[in-house]
Amino acid sequence: MKVLNVNAVLDPVTGGGTAERTVQISRALIQAGTDCSIMTTDLGLTEKVLSSLDDIDLIAFKCLIKRFYIPFVSYFRIKRLVRDFDIVHIMGHWTVLNALVYIAARSLGKPYVVCPAGALPIFGRSKIIKKVYNLLIGKNLIQNAAAWIAITDDEKPQFLPYKIDEASIVVIPNGINPADFPSGGENKFRKEIAVNSAPFMLFLGRLNPIKGPDLLLEAFIRGKDKWPEWHLVYAGPDGGLLDSLRKTATKNDLINRVHFIGYVGGPKKSSAYHAADCLVIPSRQEAMSIVVLESGISGTPVVLTDQCGFDQVEHVGGGKVCPATSDGIYSSLQEIVNNSKNREHMGEKLKEYVENNYTWAVVIGKYVDLYNRLVD
Repeated sequence: MKVLNVNAVLDPVTGGGTAERTVQISRALIQAGTDCSIMTTDLGLTEKVLSSLDDIDLIAFKCLIKRFYIPFVSYFRIKRLVRDFDIVHIMGHWTVLNALVYIAARSLGKPYVVCPAGALPIFGRSKIIKKVYNLLIGKNLIQNAAAWIAITDDEKPQFLPYKIDEASIVVIPNGINPADFPSGGENKFRKEIAVNSAPFMLFLGRLNPIKGPDLLLEAFIRGKDKWPEWHLVYAGPDGGLLDSLRKTATKNDLINRVHFIGYVGGPKKSSAYHAADCLVIPSRQEAMSIVVLESGISGTPVVLTDQCGFDQVEHVGGGKVCPATSDGIYSSLQEIVNNSKNREHMGEKLKEYVENNYTWAVVIGKYVDLYNRLVD
């Protein structure tokens, strides 16, 4: 069986969790004995990124317009390429590449599955463009799929405006490869970001409104005098909020306790998780966050909002789930900050839960079973 995974951006800086997920699924499929390739654009595919993907067959087109991820490729070439695969897996939603692959798959009678990973709601900028996209092709792309994949049960209602019955949706969660997150380098990381031995909470993701870094900063400001020894570390690329976050931190005399260190990946990201005393995911909207699993496999407890689709974190004792408000985040942080023994216990519980349920060795079989059913 030959599988084609489609995602317009593979660069983890620009593409975030969806890019990470595409790469991890592809690697897991290859390790499971499935022939798998990725179709994408060359946006952000530096030599460093390409070297990390040398074990995966890439079909990368030149990105003509970066903001909208428009590929420089003819429909007929895409159709010729799609013809060689047994099944197509389309990631995300709002891209021209997805639309072209969809048209090609339909014309060839190839089964394709969609995994929007939380992208279906119209949120953020370019709302008018997204409405036009859905009107012209987006809704048909979703409706005509052979299967629909949600990352969590909470994501299922996002398919309803596209007239997809919730009972038809398959839930396959994100996965994690434990070997990618070894301990070591924590002290070096702490020195590099100038927190040294002080406790710190970690935000890892793009600094844009949907991820809620402003909500976290508001909560941290509220608790700054109650937690005088604590620091806050933002690790991630600017998504439009970096300047305002810095100004707010400076205005509240926190510039020495709030650190903006930019994107981190590879061993440095692993060191960040292991060094952090807790991870905070203050998202206003998100499907199941990969960083929850990464933090969990590192034994670090998590505070996340109820918009992340992963309330199991609190159910298993691995952290706290709260409303997506600064007040809600502050209240949960209070419980985490004030009890170091409880933090350690939460980290152990979350690690155990992730190891038993969310490694790719466990998750990838669900994809293979689905693909086999559709191809047969």
